[in-house]
Amino acid sequence: MLIHVVQPGDSLWSLSQRYGVSFDQMVQANQFPDPGQLVVGQAVLVPVPYQTHTVQPGETLWAIAQRYGTTVERIVQLNQIADPAQIMVGTVLVVPEGTKPVIDVNAFVFAEEAEPQNIAEVGSLLTYLTPFAYEIREDGSLSSVSDEDEIAAALENNVVPMMCIVNFTPEISGSDLASVILNDLERQNRLLNNIISTMRTKGYQGLNVDFEFVYPQDRENYNQFLRRAAERLHAEGYFLSTSLAPKTRADQPGLLYEAHDYPAHGEIADFVILMTYEWGYRLGPPQAISPINEIRRVLDYAVSVIPSGKIMMGFQIYARDWLLPHVQGQEAETFSVQEALRRAVRYRAAIQYNVAAQSPFFRYVDERGRSHEVWFEDARSAKAKFDAVKAYGLRGISYWVLGYPFPQNWVLLRDTFQIRKRM
Repeated sequence: MLIHVVQPGDSLWSLSQRYGVSFDQMVQANQFPDPGQLVVGQAVLVPVPYQTHTVQPGETLWAIAQRYGTTVERIVQLNQIADPAQIMVGTVLVVPEGTKPVIDVNAFVFAEEAEPQNIAEVGSLLTYLTPFAYEIREDGSLSSVSDEDEIAAALENNVVPMMCIVNFTPEISGSDLASVILNDLERQNRLLNNIISTMRTKGYQGLNVDFEFVYPQDRENYNQFLRRAAERLHAEGYFLSTSLAPKTRADQPGLLYEAHDYPAHGEIADFVILMTYEWGYRLGPPQAISPINEIRRVLDYAVSVIPSGKIMMGFQIYARDWLLPHVQGQEAETFSVQEALRRAVRYRAAIQYNVAAQSPFFRYVDERGRSHEVWFEDARSAKAKFDAVKAYGLRGISYWVLGYPFPQNWVLLRDTFQIRKRM
C-alpha cells in the first residue's frame, strides 16, 4: 500500500489513473462513506504492488533492507543504484516486499453490544477477542454478562476468546472495591474459583485483569493476587494477561499509575496490554487520542522492564468531536472514523496533520455557528503505530474497541503483518 494525501483537484478516479490502479480497487481499499467526495488533506490508500521508503539521516541500505525483510542486492537492483555507499537523504526508494512480521492482535468488544457480523468481518485479522467486561463484587462473585454470541463468533473465526474482569464502572473508580479484594485471601480464592468456573462454562481460554485506580498501598497485594491467578490459571491450561496504564517511568505519580508495577506484571503475566490511548480524553481538551510521540515515551519505558515479546500496544479506533472553546468537563462526542470523514465532507473542512502526534484533525463551524475540533485516525496514523510495533519488536496490537468502522486500518494491517492464529 502507498498512502496519498489529497491535494486540490484530486479524486479517486484521477488517483486511480495516476497510480495505474483500477477505480474499484481504490474504492475497496478505502471504503470511504462517499467515494465521490474527497477533502484536501485526506489520506488515501493506494493498493500498488510495491512500497516506498524515504531515506532518513544516518540510514544505510543495509538497515533499510533489514527493516523491510529484504536484501541490499534486491533494493540496488530494483532502484538501479550505481553506488550503494552513496545514498542521499530524501531519496525515495522502491522496496520489494519482504517477509511480514508475525504479531498477535487482540480486539476488545463491548459485551452484549457487539454484532457477530462485525467480528466475522475482521476475524481473520484477530488472534484474541475480549468481551468487556465482568465486574468483580466484594464477596468475590462476578456480574452476569451475556457474551455467548461474541464467544461463538470468535470460535467460528479461529479467534481465542479472552475473559476480562474489571473493578470499576463508568460511575465508580473501583479503588475501594479492589482494596477489599486484594486485602482478603478468602475473597481472592472465591473470585478465582468463580473466574475459572465461568471460563470452563463459556469456553474462554485466557483472562485479562484490568484493575484500575488501585490504591498505591495495594500495589504489592495486587502483584500477589496476580501471582495466585497465574498459578491457578496455568494449572488449568489457561493464560493470564493484564492491562496497564500508560506509564513513562516507574515512579510516575497518580492513582491510575502507581499500583501498576510494570516489572512485576512483565514477570507474572503471559503478556500485557498497554492502554496507550485516551490522551484526548472525552472530558478533557481537544487533542490526539493516541499520539505516537506519547506512545513512544511509554514504549521506551515498557521495553526497559518488560520483555518486548510480552507487550501488546493499545490502539483506539474511534474519533472525537470537541466544541470550541473547550469548557472543562464538557464531554466530547465519540464516533467512528467514517463519521469523521462524513463531517469533513459535509462542512468542507480541510484535514490537517499533526506531525509530532502523527494524527489527523480538522475544525469546522456547524449550522448553529458553533466551532468544533475533531481528532481521528487515518492510514497515516495507523502506519505510524504499526511502524512502532515493528521498531520495538512488540508482541502485537490490542484494539479498543470494535464497533467503530475504520476500514483503512484493517486493509493496512493485513498489508503490514502476518497475524498469528493460536487455535
